[in-house]
Amino acid sequence: MDKFSQAVIKHKKSVLIVFLIVAVLSAVFSSAVSINYDMVDYLPKDAQSTAAIKIMEKEFGGEMPNARVMLTGVSIQEALEYKDKIAAIDGVTSISWLDDIIGLDRIKTIPFDFLDASIIKNYYKDNNALLTLSIENGKESTAVNAIYELIGENNAATGEAISTAETQSMSVSEVVNAMAILLPIIIIILIISTTSWLEPLLFLFTIGVAIIINMGTNILFGEISFITRTVSPILQLAVSLDYAIFLLHSFNDHRLSNEPQKAMLLAMKQALPTVAASAATTVIGFAALIFMRFGIGADLGLNLLKGIVLSFISVMLFLPVITLIFYKAIDKTKHRKLMPDFKKSGYWLLKVRIPFLILAFAAVIPSFLAQADTQFMYGMGSVTNASRVGKDTIYIEESFHRQNALVLLVSKENAGKEDELCNALSKVPHITSVVSFATAIGAEIPPEFVPKEAVEQFYSEHYARIILYTDTAEEGTDAFDTVQNVLDTAAVYYDTYYLAGQSATLYDMKNVVSMDTGLINLIAVIGIFIVLLITFRSLSIPLFLLFSIETAIWINLSFPYFTDQPLSFIGYLIISTVQLGATVDYAILFTNAYLNNRKMLPKKEAMQATIGDNLVAILTSAGILATAGFTLAFTTSNPVIGELGTLLGRGTLLSLIMVACVLPALLLLFDKLIQKTTLKNQFYNNHRL
Repeated sequence: MDKFSQAVIKHKKSVLIVFLIVAVLSAVFSSAVSINYDMVDYLPKDAQSTAAIKIMEKEFGGEMPNARVMLTGVSIQEALEYKDKIAAIDGVTSISWLDDIIGLDRIKTIPFDFLDASIIKNYYKDNNALLTLSIENGKESTAVNAIYELIGENNAATGEAISTAETQSMSVSEVVNAMAILLPIIIIILIISTTSWLEPLLFLFTIGVAIIINMGTNILFGEISFITRTVSPILQLAVSLDYAIFLLHSFNDHRLSNEPQKAMLLAMKQALPTVAASAATTVIGFAALIFMRFGIGADLGLNLLKGIVLSFISVMLFLPVITLIFYKAIDKTKHRKLMPDFKKSGYWLLKVRIPFLILAFAAVIPSFLAQADTQFMYGMGSVTNASRVGKDTIYIEESFHRQNALVLLVSKENAGKEDELCNALSKVPHITSVVSFATAIGAEIPPEFVPKEAVEQFYSEHYARIILYTDTAEEGTDAFDTVQNVLDTAAVYYDTYYLAGQSATLYDMKNVVSMDTGLINLIAVIGIFIVLLITFRSLSIPLFLLFSIETAIWINLSFPYFTDQPLSFIGYLIISTVQLGATVDYAILFTNAYLNNRKMLPKKEAMQATIGDNLVAILTSAGILATAGFTLAFTTSNPVIGELGTLLGRGTLLSLIMVACVLPALLLLFDKLIQKTTLKNQFYNNHRL
């Protein structure tokens, strides 16, 4: 380590130039990283809804219908003209309406009164026409803008692709907006907790360079999800800022008795094990996400893991260099200490340790059971009703009622069996309409006597397509029960069948995530337990630390249950690993300081000294992370991202309370057990305690 530190300091100009060049190149590369807004792409390849979409694209051409456009006050001919114009828009891969279902000739030659009303009502009602579109993945924004320009304000559009376009529009500036609010707040927190006006800027510059490099190196992946793009920079900043603070504080301490270069060598040597242990626990928490079968976990986990490693490298290489370059400026910008020293806080926190410990024991089981029984949302959340998408959705549902479409693909066998299946499906609860060749044209009519464009809507070379309209929301108990009932019904008649549609996708997502949840939490806990075991060489201390943080996590995640609000599964999966990996650092710092004090002092005096010396550091770190979470919640217009921010902010504060108020009680109460289960404990005056 000494040779490495000396090499960094000796070649500090070269290190500075290399970092700046890499940062500039990364900034350029980051603009070439594509952003994926389609959560379906992250489902396992063997999910049945994923297979259904691929089969439909191959057999029928085009993508799964993902948008609907309602034209108000139009005639049949006007609707057909609009249809042709929408079909010509770049990004619209297919469009269907009534003429594709029953044939254009029948619309023109047969009076409406003689057509099947159960089919007509899904497409044309009260002079309003409802068209179904497929919009190409990646072209949602441009296609939807062109559709809006064509249909104007008096008509409406809704669907997954429309919401995706809205999400793209909203998220373009969200990271910038969040950072614009977050950075001044962090600077204020750092100014209060440091003694130089320049130090906060060095902290932010160091981690900022790491964030830029992290974003640029995403070019290796080709694309990242919009959730990763929005969340990752803010989490990386908030979680890894501690590393820079610790190194620079250590440097300032050694400056009191050493010249700058020697002080930095000592600071780097002192900071390495502590920063490495802190980074390791965070990395393990993020690495656990990689084991999710649902690909969004690996997308976010790899990005955050890479970000923490880059922050660690930046702190250990880049920060020493720029600190030595600007140390004279740091000295010139010194200011008096603004934050109270909290030296007396140890006395008062020890006074309340038993009530807090009792509260923690009382809350742990109910909160664990409550968070395990929380209802989850698997979609991306509804767009606010104040937006056009929200208003258009309500407008369309008022005219055509709620229409949640599913597409069932069965092997192409005979029309009689298909007709039997359609009759059975029509009896499934919440299915309002079944549209197939058998129901729209007639099972008794040979396909060769039917217009080609109508036949192609229902038959490919190997599959028959059946469109099901339901009155359920896209997700929820009714929607998922309907999906299962459709699959069960299809299994009675066919050996080969696939179901596509938003509800089918979310149903698969639910099943995949249910398996992921327990796995990633177990991996994170075991991994961090091992790190704590190695760090403290104790069998009992890791248990107390994990109890403190896990209890905070369970209380945090129990809020949705007690408030009867569903929780986004993304928020649940991310916060359960991020809160553990990030805030266990507070417990490590606290416990390590206590063990050092315990070598020289009796347990109560050691605890008072520990709280007095370390509360400021923990408050600073927790304040930054909580601020990052709440800033994310208040600046985003995406409900899923906002919920994640709230969980992060609230969870950080709960972890702070557990470490400051409950962990001291555990360490004091089980002091003798810790002595017996810790190698080379060297506790002070054991026989007198």
